[in-house]
Amino acid sequence: MFEKSAGHLMKALVVAGLAMGAAGVADAKEWRAWNIHVEGYPNTVAMDKFAELVKAKTNGSLEITNYHGGVLGNQPDAIEQVRIGALEVGNFNLGPMGTTIPETNVVSLPFIFKDLPHMHRVLGSEAGDVIKQGMMDKGLVPLAWYDSGARSFYNSKKAITQPSDVAGMKIRVMNNELFTGMVGALGGDGSPMAFSEVYQALKTGVVDGAENNWPSFESTGHFEVAGYYSLTQHLIIPECVCISKTAWDGLSDAEKKAVEEAAVESATLQQQLWAERSEQSKQKVIASGVKYNEIADKAAFQNAMQPVYAKYIETNPDQAALIEKMKAVQ
Repeated sequence: MFEKSAGHLMKALVVAGLAMGAAGVADAKEWRAWNIHVEGYPNTVAMDKFAELVKAKTNGSLEITNYHGGVLGNQPDAIEQVRIGALEVGNFNLGPMGTTIPETNVVSLPFIFKDLPHMHRVLGSEAGDVIKQGMMDKGLVPLAWYDSGARSFYNSKKAITQPSDVAGMKIRVMNNELFTGMVGALGGDGSPMAFSEVYQALKTGVVDGAENNWPSFESTGHFEVAGYYSLTQHLIIPECVCISKTAWDGLSDAEKKAVEEAAVESATLQQQLWAERSEQSKQKVIASGVKYNEIADKAAFQNAMQPVYAKYIETNPDQAALIEKMKAVQ
């Protein structure tokens, strides 16, 4: 009799346990994450690692499904979706945030960062806290920073070692008055043009040069028609792993800690993969015969940007203090 009762009790406990387990799975939070990059790209690999780590660190109470290649919409739309809580996560470049979040505009100022390590020092400083707070005030919680490289000048004429070397050159830039103003301040002609048209424009001499990072210079074949690459690093725009504040506020303290740890670990991986990819691209184009030069002291280039900064501050006077904080970081 006792054995029979014990057997029934054991079955009841097993069934109850299974039911609780099923309830636990059903209660798991399910988030969607936006990413513009394709499979195999450093950011994509890192975002997949982020999702894996989040699930492990929260013991399955939170699961993230990544949607790569921009399949959930373009970047400006996705930023808005995460801001209002319609999407929970995004891997965003700070460049397109400027129209909504003024504090992020400053990272698009030419030569605001000396190099990639300086960018990370700034983002970890009081100036970075101002940028983060501006993002949080508009519904985005930045948990970690990803690299997106440093844009430098390349051309078909000569090495650029000082600002005067740009004088008279027609340089393709992105369609932004900050960048046309940048080339103009160096004495050149900034020419906005669709990225898909740049190879032919370089080949035929419609433009003398353009600007981008090592992987883009290599993967587009631009190195075939522009034999000089000069490491000006004039534009360094970070990317973030950003969480919707609405979703973030719905997490327990333990879950917040787990998600932040996962984001930081994914950023370490992304930065490593980006550095490896950049070095591979650099070595490939140098092996092809491209002449490459570094610029140890960018002070002359930075000083040449005074008119660009003056115009920006005139239009955005409330950003002046933030710019000075960023400049003060060594």
